[in-house]
Amino acid sequence: MKKIPHKIFLSEEQIPSKWYNLRADMKNKPAPMLNPATLQPITLEEITPVFCEALAKQELDNDTRWVDIPESIMDMYRIYRPSPLIRAYNLEKALGTPAKIYFKYEGNNTSGSHKLNSAIAQAYYAKEQGLKSLTTETGAGQWGTALSEACAYFGLDLNVYMVKVSYEQKPYRKAVMQTFGANVIASPSNTTQIGQKILAADPNERGSLGCAISEAVEKAVTSDNCRYVLGSVLSQVLLHQSVIGLETEAAFNMIGEYPDIIVGCAGGGSNLGGLIAPFMRDKLTGKANPRIIAAEPASCPSLTRGKYAYDFCDTGMITPMAKMYTLGCEFKPSANHAGGLRYHGMSPILSQLYDDGFMEAIALEQTSVFEAAVMFAKCETILPAPESAHAIKGAVQEALKCKESGEAKTILFGLTGTGYFDMTAYTSYLEGQMNDYVPTDADLEVAFSKLPPVNV
Repeated sequence: MKKIPHKIFLSEEQIPSKWYNLRADMKNKPAPMLNPATLQPITLEEITPVFCEALAKQELDNDTRWVDIPESIMDMYRIYRPSPLIRAYNLEKALGTPAKIYFKYEGNNTSGSHKLNSAIAQAYYAKEQGLKSLTTETGAGQWGTALSEACAYFGLDLNVYMVKVSYEQKPYRKAVMQTFGANVIASPSNTTQIGQKILAADPNERGSLGCAISEAVEKAVTSDNCRYVLGSVLSQVLLHQSVIGLETEAAFNMIGEYPDIIVGCAGGGSNLGGLIAPFMRDKLTGKANPRIIAAEPASCPSLTRGKYAYDFCDTGMITPMAKMYTLGCEFKPSANHAGGLRYHGMSPILSQLYDDGFMEAIALEQTSVFEAAVMFAKCETILPAPESAHAIKGAVQEALKCKESGEAKTILFGLTGTGYFDMTAYTSYLEGQMNDYVPTDADLEVAFSKLPPVNV
């Protein structure tokens, strides 16, 4: 039998020319976003002051299955895509498992993560509309870095509100964003009314993605020729990220394989939603039945311990409300190293699929995640981002189950990016200074009690 190569590369011609909209094949569509003032489904006219028009239309479109990728976006995709599907032979050997382990590696671009796939699209549509600038938030820094690159490419100004704890932990991420011309602000800040309000309540507030979103939205709606863009959670983002899964599907077809188990790290849902898109389509349409597992941090367990309810997407409560698995928009995540997985809610698409039983979820503690990251680095010579390491840990757990049962299952996980800007976290782990934080039920109840009383 011919051995499968370590790396399965597609040709440039095999980069998907269309994005796949998973919502088109969902029997139960994600619940609509609501206008918090009227509690009615949000309209295009109501969200275009926040998002540029083309992206707003994509956000509201539950029915168009395939969306053409504009040629200007394809031109930039060709710089770093297609990304490889890699067989983790050395990891398999170290685990002593009969399972075949593959990972889709999205870290082979300057931003170091999958985030560039959507950043390019969002910057392109803003440029096409004639906008001059964008605002956004970033947690660990991958999204801010990716959008900085995309805005530099299309000639747009950019303000990035970076969660303060990450701003302090990852100064080199800030430097990369600044290299590409972005203005990076630690959030909460004194540059917005919402930031000033949060700091007045607690001058030592370390920030959250919800807080940074509030500041970025306020900046967008109070600035001329400016819109807000988001790197995760939204349906438009999962649409753009479908290139990950579509390439993965094509690579598996080349080698005659299909994954039995798919594991992705889960914070807001962009990477997981992109990776699973065609495989979830197969599951929804009855073509195949892979197990799909969301791996989230135990410190911010929106799927495993959250409530499926309408909630604000930001701490300042100025965004539309989305129905999602949420810990409450006022939940304050631990200042740990889960990085970009510290958002209080999960993508409405993934939340609906999880609630309908098409996905599983696991919550992983921080030290066990870094243990898996170090093992993977030693085996496969790639230092993974802390976020990605959650998927690695999940895949390792499944591979060890195969070792116990003797089943030679095919496992796929998403390696969303590299960890070279996360050495503070690795140092903390290696020196035995890292702690595991898991919120108590009482901790979670504080934010749950403040969920908006919406009955729709």
